[in-house]
Amino acid sequence: MKLNHLHLMVTDVRATGAFFEKYFGLRNQGGNNGLTVLMDDDGLVLTLMKISRTGSDTYPENFHIGFFVESEARVDLVNQQLKDDGYQVLPPERHHAYSFYVNAPGGVTIEVGA
Repeated sequence: MKLNHLHLMVTDVRATGAFFEKYFGLRNQGGNNGLTVLMDDDGLVLTLMKISRTGSDTYPENFHIGFFVESEARVDLVNQQLKDDGYQVLPPERHHAYSFYVNAPGGVTIEVGA
C-alpha cells in the first residue's frame, strides 16, 4: 500500500506551495490562492488549502511532515539553503535519523532527514 496524497490546511497557500517547490522539488499542478495541488516524482499529491476564517491556524503539538533525502550531505545542504534564505533552523542532529525541523510558511512544521 502506498500513501497517495496529503491535504494540509495552511494560512498562505501560495507561499507554502513555493516553499515546497523550492526546497523539496514538488511541482505545481495548478491552483490559486485558496487551493494548490503539488506532486512529487513518486506520484505523491500534496494539496494545500487556505484555512477558513473560522478554522484553527495551528496544528497539534509535534505535528509535522517529513522529507527524507538521499544523504546526510543533502540534509546539510537544505539546512544551509534555508539559513541563507533567512529561515530559523538549528543544525541537523542525530536522533532517530540525521535531521532537523523548519517552520514552513503557512504554519506547517517540516522535518528534513536522511
